[in-house]
Amino acid sequence: MKYILKLLPVLMGMILVISGCDKLDKMDPLPVYQLGVSPVLSSSTTTVAPLLADSNKAVVNFSWTNPHYSNDSATTKYILEIDTTGRNFAKEGTRIVIGNLSTSLTGRELNAYLLTLGFKLNVAQTIDVRLMSSYNNNNERYISNVLKLTVTPFADPSVLVTANSAVTVTLANASQPSNTFSWTASFKGFADSVTYSLQYDSAGKNFVAPLEIAVGKSILTKGLTQGEMNTTALTSGIPGGNTGKVEYRVKAVTPLGAIAYSNVVTVTIQSYVPILRMYLPGSYQAATGNGSDWDPGSAPELIRDLRSSVFNDMYYIYIYLPANTEFKVTTGRTWDVNYGGTGGNLVQNSPNNLKVTTAGVYRISVNRTTLKYDIRAGRMGFVGGATGAGWNPPGVFPTYAMGAPATNLFVGINSFVANDAWKLIDNDSWNNGSNAVDETRSYGSTGGDGSTMEVNGANFPNITDATSRKRVIWDGRDVNNIKYFISPATEMRVVGDGINQAGVNDWDPPTSPQMTYTGNGIWTITITLKAGKDIKFLAGNAWGAFDYEDNSGQSQATGVDKKIKWEGGDNFKTPATAGTYTITLNENNQTMKIN
Repeated sequence: MKYILKLLPVLMGMILVISGCDKLDKMDPLPVYQLGVSPVLSSSTTTVAPLLADSNKAVVNFSWTNPHYSNDSATTKYILEIDTTGRNFAKEGTRIVIGNLSTSLTGRELNAYLLTLGFKLNVAQTIDVRLMSSYNNNNERYISNVLKLTVTPFADPSVLVTANSAVTVTLANASQPSNTFSWTASFKGFADSVTYSLQYDSAGKNFVAPLEIAVGKSILTKGLTQGEMNTTALTSGIPGGNTGKVEYRVKAVTPLGAIAYSNVVTVTIQSYVPILRMYLPGSYQAATGNGSDWDPGSAPELIRDLRSSVFNDMYYIYIYLPANTEFKVTTGRTWDVNYGGTGGNLVQNSPNNLKVTTAGVYRISVNRTTLKYDIRAGRMGFVGGATGAGWNPPGVFPTYAMGAPATNLFVGINSFVANDAWKLIDNDSWNNGSNAVDETRSYGSTGGDGSTMEVNGANFPNITDATSRKRVIWDGRDVNNIKYFISPATEMRVVGDGINQAGVNDWDPPTSPQMTYTGNGIWTITITLKAGKDIKFLAGNAWGAFDYEDNSGQSQATGVDKKIKWEGGDNFKTPATAGTYTITLNENNQTMKIN
């Protein structure tokens, strides 16, 4: 009996377990969380060829099935991928959609994808499109089927406007603003930069061979000066001084080569005759410090004769040429238009070079209209009642000649008669009014020191002071403005801290020793110098007077000519050894020598 009582609890426990299992079998099963399935992608069309008018219209719709993630479907992430067919989405463009089961592309949006892929405009090509789904955190990604679409990108050009439909331009105001072109962006929605240029051509030529002005990346405006507008007129075939119409348009280029052209605007231009420039490339350039041989880009420029009768026709230069120099004349700094010839006759693009056989300073004159040239001695001298030569050109050379130290530069000293007229002249006869290349050029000005000179113009102002000896500089190094300078030449002093002479203070003009003038622009002095110090030359007893500095790199060599300059430079260095030296300053040759 006791044994049975002990078994009862065990039996009751077993009954309860069996009863509990039966109840569990009758309860609902626990939920199963699905991972989702790949979406199925479809499109509203398989061929898309939008036009510019479709830019803001939906041109293709994409939709897909629900991937059935176990989440709120409003948070499901979808990535629509677009790439060139066959590239396995290696360089795809993408669009992200959250929650929706469809999206659409406007014509301009689709165009931007296609331009990024490098598709050619107006050419049908194929793309692959697929969809990737995932949770919003990018987990559990599934990829759809791939659709193939035939697509055709379209041109999406700028809209161009001009500030002025008619302009009048003048040479005097060539640097002033004339017109501004503005335009809208091309290929709107395209993520990369677009490079713009402004093209132009004569009206009615339909841009068969347009000329182009570079603008740059992402720039939507271009202003042109009067000179630049004039250039567009002249290069479009409108002769200077005439009125004509020029057409303009904007060219837009993507990094992968898609090109679109804007609408065309027309501007009526009253043009002017521009300044033409001529240059002298030849075999002499490297040897004379004028750039590289036969290089128009570094060749010296000829002076333009500004007289109205020969404007843009007559050009000339005064220049030193070595023996057996050959050269040509070019219009502009290229060989596109060049002139050679023989016997005084120019021939465009001639195989015959112009030449000189003897070294010397030459005056070279050319006329691009008459196609004539003249080569003769390059010189300049004093003529007139105030000079020793009187009004007699045959008596000018060599007694009253100036020195020619550099291209288009003459320097001379002359003793003038007070209150009488004078000029400078480059030949031993008066000009005959022929305006020919071989005529004499005389020079004058109604202005004072530093004024512009006029060819065959008025006399220089009379010299009225009692200091009759003057230094005169004929300066045509600025070919746009040939000028003259005049200053007293009564004295020349050596100043500096390199003078070892009693009573001479360092850098003190009043106590500095004076040189002796021996004629023909030459000054001399014998003086004791300190070693390795500085000196310069001053044409007066106070600072502010005309002075000369070193143009030789501060050479301390003795017994050699050293170049000088009057535009400002370093001081001269005295010799390395102290002692007594003779200094010769030659203003005509623009040199100095220490012996």
